[in-house]
Amino acid sequence: MKPLKQDDKIPFTEHLEELRTRLLIVLASIAVGFMTCYYFSGWLVEFIRRPLGRELIFIAPTEAFFINLKLAFFGGLFLATPIILFQTWRFVAPGLLEKEKRLTLPIVASSSIFFLLGSLFAYYIILPIGTQFFLSFATEGLQPMISVGNYLSFSTKLILAFGIVFQLPVAIFFLSKLGILRSKTLRQNRRYAILIIFIVAAILTPPDVISQVMMAIPLLLLYEGGIWVAKLVERGRSQAEGPVEDESTG
Repeated sequence: MKPLKQDDKIPFTEHLEELRTRLLIVLASIAVGFMTCYYFSGWLVEFIRRPLGRELIFIAPTEAFFINLKLAFFGGLFLATPIILFQTWRFVAPGLLEKEKRLTLPIVASSSIFFLLGSLFAYYIILPIGTQFFLSFATEGLQPMISVGNYLSFSTKLILAFGIVFQLPVAIFFLSKLGILRSKTLRQNRRYAILIIFIVAAILTPPDVISQVMMAIPLLLLYEGGIWVAKLVERGRSQAEGPVEDESTG
């Protein structure tokens, strides 16, 4: 697609064609990732089981087969994340200014890195803590027999959710770069942000208080880190454009 000037407009049909092309690239990348992960599906099952620390069972004849398909899909989606982010950015880029387009590589790279960090945080820290907490309620007459389907649903939701919420500092950096968001605004609205964070955690995690709290705490820390990110962006802009009114850190 040709670069556009600020006053140029894209015809609606060309806009749809661009969307179709981007979607085909995204679907193709997910398909390649799916086929790759399906080949290693046995290893993926063992990998996802490891934080639980015990054997899993399947309670339907087809459950194990469909688990391999689901794991391959989630793995393909995970591998395709950088391409999905890049294609999304390329789709909206024609409507952005030149200085905003220069943020493409940093935003895509940092989004991919933070998605990976969030997923690893969920896998190595949240899953072991959460599963051991829930298994602690077992008694002599109440022994856990966890099906692979239920555990996969629980673990993948957590991993994907943490990958998504770890995008918060990236979003704050981007909005700060565009001058849409300021550190002062983030500080003044901290109490509302806390409420929204707990609501988001309740939506994205399985329906239990422990999982919600375990997501809300990192989100709160990421929000506070985002305030400092916005502050650093403003400081860099002030050095480039001249002195601005100083703001105290809250």
